[in-house]
Amino acid sequence: MIRRFYSLFMWLAQPLLKRKLARRAVAEPGYAHAVDERFGHYSVPAGEGFVWVHAVSLGETRAAVLLLGELRQQLPGMRLLLTHGTATGREEGAALLRHGDVQVWQPWDTPAAVRRFLTHFRPRLGILVETEIWPNMVAGCVSAGVPLVLVNARMSTASAQNARRLAWLARPAYAALAAVWAQTLADAQALLSLGAPVRAVLGNLKFDASPDAAQLALGQGWRRRQNRPVLMFASSREGEELALLQALASNPLAKAWQWLIVPRHPQRFDAVASLIEQNGFTVSRRSSWGLAPEDAQVWLGDSLGEMALYYGLSDLSLLGGSFAPLGGQNLIEALACGCPVLMGPHTFNFSEAASLAIDAGAAFVVTDLAQALSLAQTLLLVPVRLDATRAAGVRFSVAHRGATEKTVQAIVELLRAPAAR
Repeated sequence: MIRRFYSLFMWLAQPLLKRKLARRAVAEPGYAHAVDERFGHYSVPAGEGFVWVHAVSLGETRAAVLLLGELRQQLPGMRLLLTHGTATGREEGAALLRHGDVQVWQPWDTPAAVRRFLTHFRPRLGILVETEIWPNMVAGCVSAGVPLVLVNARMSTASAQNARRLAWLARPAYAALAAVWAQTLADAQALLSLGAPVRAVLGNLKFDASPDAAQLALGQGWRRRQNRPVLMFASSREGEELALLQALASNPLAKAWQWLIVPRHPQRFDAVASLIEQNGFTVSRRSSWGLAPEDAQVWLGDSLGEMALYYGLSDLSLLGGSFAPLGGQNLIEALACGCPVLMGPHTFNFSEAASLAIDAGAAFVVTDLAQALSLAQTLLLVPVRLDATRAAGVRFSVAHRGATEKTVQAIVELLRAPAAR
């Protein structure tokens, strides 16, 4: 009965979703593409036997890269059905497709859209990456006999609290999953409290990603030719760039460093470039560089898929999303590239990785941007300590690898079990 009220609400909200997509498409045209797919109407032919992977956004899609590679090795001839919720996730995911694969939008969580999705593609298995538990989708998979699993599962304290407030809706959805494999023990405990069938703690898939060696080497070469330290604000979020520029105004030494800002969302590149200039700084965009970075007070990383280059170019990085109450972004890639990380107080999206990195001497936590600039100055004055921190980051990232192989092994065992056929 409760889910019926939820389903009615989701049905009534469909016009609002269409308006929201139209607004977002102004800045990101990808949101205007194939809108009918959101409601279970497809131009691609119907099929069956797909392995369905849902990676809602950019971070989850990147986490799925190695997972998909290992799945293809373990399941020869596998046909992939890849779904997303955001334009950046879909754009990134397009590069993962092979002949016979299909990529569509995640269906809006109404019973009708879910039913059309499952009837059209008839997947043999559904794999949700990290998050995104939708009640009607889970119920639809149960009715259709499609095992639905959650891999690389994480749940922040705030998300767990929200789920408990909506326990009448969340608990049946989590309990109906076929299996859950968590990143950390804390994630597992939070998920178990919601009734999720947690089978094991397997670690974080993101540790298994190796930085692009060519990009990293190019960035490091550029860094060696700089005559001043390069500091990066990695995956910065709205409001954080302005806070940094204002902090620089009161810190003459930090203002003299070379700054690199890489916004988390590509639709904000132009706005951040304007913001930098409005605050009295010259800006040079990565998209305009030739054989080397151009001279400017602030560089703007306005490209996708080049984080290894940016980390190689930087002596230190500030972690975006952690200086505003947004939970932080992925710090694992920075450490794998040997770039020490300074984090603000908000790291709940990666709490265990952040804590372990601090304990390993690979990252530091500060209370605000002013303290981050002060600590950066201290580290830059002691090169031996900075080098030791770089090495600790690389060791840390290597020590936590192995989640991909264990996760795929667990998926394949479940798929081959009699109950999954």
